[in-house]
Order: sequence, then structure tokens, then C-alpha cells
Amino acid sequence: MDNASRISRGDKSRNARLGRLRELVPITSAVVGIDLADAKQMVVVCDHDSRVLARRTFRVRAWDLGAALDWAAAKAAKAGFAAVTVACEPTGHRWRVLGQLAAERGMAFVCVQPLISAWARRGEDLTSDKTDEKDAVVIARLAAQLRCYAPEPVDETWGRLRHLGARRERLMMELTGQVQAMRDLLECVWPAALEAAAQPFKSRTWAATMSIILERDGGDFTRTRRLGLTRLENLVRKEVMRWGAEKPTLRITRNLFAALDDNAGVLAHRPGALERVAFVLDDFFHARRRKVEVEERMTLVLEELGVTELVTSIPGLSAVGAAAILAETGDPHRFTSARALVKHADLAPRERSSGAFTGRTRVTGQGRPSLRLAAWRGIWGTLRGNPVHAARYHHLTTREQNKLKPTQAQAAVAAALLRQLHAVIVTGRPWDAEIATYGTRRRPLEVAA
Repeated sequence: MDNASRISRGDKSRNARLGRLRELVPITSAVVGIDLADAKQMVVVCDHDSRVLARRTFRVRAWDLGAALDWAAAKAAKAGFAAVTVACEPTGHRWRVLGQLAAERGMAFVCVQPLISAWARRGEDLTSDKTDEKDAVVIARLAAQLRCYAPEPVDETWGRLRHLGARRERLMMELTGQVQAMRDLLECVWPAALEAAAQPFKSRTWAATMSIILERDGGDFTRTRRLGLTRLENLVRKEVMRWGAEKPTLRITRNLFAALDDNAGVLAHRPGALERVAFVLDDFFHARRRKVEVEERMTLVLEELGVTELVTSIPGLSAVGAAAILAETGDPHRFTSARALVKHADLAPRERSSGAFTGRTRVTGQGRPSLRLAAWRGIWGTLRGNPVHAARYHHLTTREQNKLKPTQAQAAVAAALLRQLHAVIVTGRPWDAEIATYGTRRRPLEVAA
């Protein structure tokens, strides 16, 4: 048989996906397109040729749309349809409410990506014209064409992990901003303080010593000099416990005490700038505590799901790192394959070829950016503690043909991490170095003794 006439694996996956969507949007059902807003909801009932059968504006909140769905079902039945499929864009959390209302009435529910509807809106009349009435029709038309997707099923435990992950990400953004603010201020008025430790903002001794100095003196270090190094060290021993360490690294405290005599920096701005650093350092302390609390809750959710031992079997991946990734993916069982999960993160390079032309393959940036970031953070531990990932990274960056840049190789390793995380959870088997290296179809040759 000619290979060109065979159905590829991609064709089979696409056909299966279209089959699942056709079950949600059958020909016998009308399509109800809803353009969600705060207090105004545009609802249209369309057939599969996007002909509008009924249209109505409901000036209610999203959680009061039950009457609108009942109205749409009655209009569809009058037009001869057996049921309806509800379609909308995933706007805020309103679509969750609409999905729940549809489920209570036994109605199928699908979502349309806002980016796809934006492109389709321009294709309507080649203009940027946008109204709620047109958007609702566009949403219904895209759903009828199966250019939609089935949203993630609602699950209490996985949903809690998602919210905790969003909270952790917010705290990490706050911590990053606070570190940058303190670094900028200290570089201006007291750069010697930044040289007291190799990584000052990761050192709890540095933070504890700085909090004591800034609380006592502000921009005038006279009181701390008069206090003396020995008494300062005693105060740091107590303060460092508040920051979560059992004992301080007194070398850093001594370096900061010696830096009190360093006059480098804009001295006129030092009092006000260091006062501001004290405020930011206090915010940094509380944000770190809240982040630790959220991470503890995330690891407890992993235990509730029964996947802690599976995900931590991957060398170099911590429970917190795995929880951060799973908070963005949701239940991996909802993905038909590990590659589908990688494509969801847009870590699978897209091919660019036409005829004899072959372009460079690269990621498009259209996937879930927060999942990409979580996977990217996860590989920093696996590149150090996972020999398979380290070997893959070394091979990709040193091979003679098609050698990758470090960032490209890191993206490839991040994609491998997502595939392996999907495999251990879906199969229920711990991580296996041999399978991770050679796969399930290829085995290394036995070497005779």
C-alpha cells in the first residue's frame, strides 16, 4: 500500500477529537451562542448553517441565565431541534457559571477560544466592526463548525489546586518585584550591603541582619556601630528564627557590620531610600510566609489526589514544582496523549514548510504561558538532579548537526518533563530512567560480559 494514502497518527487524533466534539454538537441540536458580559447577555439560537432562529438580550448577571437557557431550548424545539448545545467564550469565571447552569438542564456545553473568534470576526466583512450581537452569532457559527473545545470538567480537588496555583504565582510576582525594588534602591545608596552575601535575597541571615539595622538606624548607622558586632550577632540569632532558619551564617552578619563604614552611594538619599527598603523588606517577609503557606496547602492537595509519590519519583522535581505544573494543566487524564499536554503549553515546535521551502521550526507562543513558565521553572531542578534530563540537554547543545542553543534545549527538556509527568500520573507507575531515555519501543542492546 502506498504510504501517502495511509492515515497518519495526527489524522487519527484529529478524527477522534472531531468525533468527541460532534457528540457535543450533534446535527440534531441547535447551537445557542452567548456573548457574556457583566449585566448584559446577548443570546442567539442558530442552526448549523449559522442562520439565526431567535435572538434576545437578557439584562441579568451570568448566574441568572437559567431563564435564558430555558427560552433558547423552547425556541430550538419550536424550530424542530431535539436539543441545544450552549457555546460561549471563556470570559472570566462567568463561563463556569454558564456551564453549571447548562449541566443542570442536561445541555451540552462547549467553549470557543477568544483568539479564534477575533479572527473569525474580521473574516465576516474584513473590518474591525464589533458588537455583542455579531459576536454571539460568530460564537454559534464556530461551535457549529466544531472550532471549539470541551472545557475541563469541574472537580473540587483539582479546582482547588488551580486556585492555589494562581495564588502562588501572584505571590511570586510580588516577591520578584520586591527583590528588584530593594536591589535598585541599595545599588543607589548602599551598594556594599549587596556584596555582603553571594545571593543576598536568598539569604535569611542577610534579611534578618538588614531588618535589625534598618529598624534601629534607618539611614544613620551610628546606633548599630555603637551596639557592636557581638550584640548584633546575638540579635541576629533571635531574628533569623523569625525568618525560618535555625541558626545564622554569622559571616554575612560580619560583612554587613563592616559595610556600615562604606560611604559609597548617594548619601543624601540614603535615609529616605533605606526607610523605603525597610518597608519593602517587611512586605517581602510577609509575602514569603504566605507563599510557604500556599505551597504547603498545594502539597496537601497532591496527597489528596494520591499522586505525590508518582510525581516526586522524577529526580530533581519537588512536590511544590509538580504541584505548580499540575495547577496549570488540571487533571492530566483529560489530555488524550502526552503530546497534547505539550502542545497545550506550546512547547512542541511548529513546522514551517511549503513545497521545496523548509523554514525554522519554533514555538508560537499561543499556548498556555503560565504552564510554560511552570515547566520552565521545574527543569532547573531536574537539570541538576536528573541524569536523563542532564544528558539530553548536553546532547542537544553539543551534537554536531542541528545543535540547539541553551534556551532551545531547555524548552525541549521542559517538554520532556511534561510528557513524563503525564505518563507517571496516567499510568500510575513511578518514573523509570530506562523508559525516559529509550521509550517503550526501543531498548538498549545487552552488552555481553
